[in-house]
Amino acid sequence: MLRIITQQADVRSELQRICDRTQDEQVLHKEATVREVLQAVKRQGDKAVLHYTAEFDHQILKAEELKVTGSELDAAYQQVSKDLLQAIRLACQKIEAFHRQRVPKSWVQFGDDEVVLGKRYTPVDRAGLYIPGGRACYPSTVLMNAIPAKVAEVPRVVMVTPVRGGKMVNPAVLVAAQEAGVQEIYRVGGAQAIAALAYGTETIPKVNVITGPGNIYVTLAKKLVYGTVGIDSLAGPSEVLVIADETANPVYVAADLLAQAEHDPMAAAILLTTDAGLAKKVQMAVERQLVDHPRRIDTEKAIAHYGLIVVVESLAAAAELSNEFAPEHLELEVADPWALMNQIRHAGAIFLGSSTPEAVGDYLAGPNHTLPTSGAARYASALGVETFLKHSSIIQYSQTALEKVASAIDILATTEGLPSHADSVKLRVED
Repeated sequence: MLRIITQQADVRSELQRICDRTQDEQVLHKEATVREVLQAVKRQGDKAVLHYTAEFDHQILKAEELKVTGSELDAAYQQVSKDLLQAIRLACQKIEAFHRQRVPKSWVQFGDDEVVLGKRYTPVDRAGLYIPGGRACYPSTVLMNAIPAKVAEVPRVVMVTPVRGGKMVNPAVLVAAQEAGVQEIYRVGGAQAIAALAYGTETIPKVNVITGPGNIYVTLAKKLVYGTVGIDSLAGPSEVLVIADETANPVYVAADLLAQAEHDPMAAAILLTTDAGLAKKVQMAVERQLVDHPRRIDTEKAIAHYGLIVVVESLAAAAELSNEFAPEHLELEVADPWALMNQIRHAGAIFLGSSTPEAVGDYLAGPNHTLPTSGAARYASALGVETFLKHSSIIQYSQTALEKVASAIDILATTEGLPSHADSVKLRVED
């Protein structure tokens, strides 16, 4: 059952326990396994990828079966309903429209003495998208990762995703990938997929940036290859924090909590409310909605271990606790959500009002649903077009401009003990 506690209890330590839920004693053991996988794939390429796919995913593949064929891609369209195809296309439109508003623009500024300064944005050459497939299929995750890469004009976008039985990739995932502009798809998952993208194999190309969520092995692999490639973030299990007052509908709040809990046994679902009566009603509504829930076992585990209702003394107190937790998803189901939002400093995405469930953001509102978790919203942001871009500074000085700053550069370079730095300027202004 979803627990209810009051703010007088040790709320902060309980929220910290939930925030730290992925930092268990088994992580070091798992990291050793991941290091072994990474090194094997780096040395042996496809051979290691196939070996670990057989060992971990129980799928026996040949190297020539790793890449999804054109005929499979064509067939996928025949295996999805027209309604699903329309929904995917609608989501594509809305997600692309949002991300096109966020494209950084290159700029050049012409200053005094013919000094030119600027910034130039260019896409990475190759992007690799990891799409999980263990507990469910996620066409929405395909769209959220592929469309920003497309908007950034990445020349080559490849995708990896695990298969489960029959060597088949879910047709909804294949259709979403094609609609979003993915050119290549490989049926491999786990740490071996991350290794293949980071180092390249005979079949799978080496990429510059890897994005997309996964299990703890995928997350550790992304952490360990960072530096060889760029990554989006180290995404952990999903989480939602709802702030609600007496105007909130307990049935809606319960559904929103369960919408996160059903993702994973380690998902977190937290309610902070000023109304003790609402707390009890939400607790009961959660129990009712769990009856005959298709994912009841995993959902109940999440609720039991990482679900919590806290009765707080004020909305200001709720905002303070929320900022300390820095949730991935924050719902403000209060009478005046815009006023309360002014007190929020840290959240991956903020959903305002009772008509804005977090599921809207998951699928087609437009903003990206790949968000910082486990407190990372204190310093990180959602995946976006910028993830697939890098920028170069542009600098040009005229002879007059260089002469005006030569003395200052000479002093700084000499102070740092770098005489050739100083000489590189002196030689230009003394001739």
